[in-house]
Amino acid sequence: MKDRLRIRSVQISDAGRLSEIYSYYVQNTAVSFEYEAPSADEFIKRIEHTTEKYPYLVCEKSDQVVGYAYAGAYSIREAYMWTVSTSIYVDKDHRREGIGSLLYTSLEQELKKQGIINLLAGVAYIDEADEYLSHDSYKFHLKEGYSEVAHMKSVGKKFDRWYDLLWFQKKI
Repeated sequence: MKDRLRIRSVQISDAGRLSEIYSYYVQNTAVSFEYEAPSADEFIKRIEHTTEKYPYLVCEKSDQVVGYAYAGAYSIREAYMWTVSTSIYVDKDHRREGIGSLLYTSLEQELKKQGIINLLAGVAYIDEADEYLSHDSYKFHLKEGYSEVAHMKSVGKKFDRWYDLLWFQKKI
């Protein structure tokens, strides 16, 4: 029997697991432009800050958190109050299991309840995939209905090489 996926709101007690999931991307990929993986204590602060206003969801499989997604303010200016930026991370050993799509669908449902209509996602990119960055996130966002709206060249440097940043947008 296939393990059932369950979406729920994040809890402070998830911080250690979220830190584990994210640390892989910080330390081994250019998916995140952070250089230092945040600790569980830092994740607690990030969770508390995000959940003051926006949804922060986790996906469980067999009672283990295997991914998470959240929204944050795109800008503090009032005119942007209907626009958020989204972030999503799936455990490296559980990719391509439908977790990302389920998380984004659930996140969109929560954001609609808040009157949000614009989703933006920043995606690291390089023309030819390398050992630190594939085109998976790029393809995932297209599959989820996002459109590329901006391409900033060589804006993030990690592992001694330059990476682009694509901005994607989806209206919900």
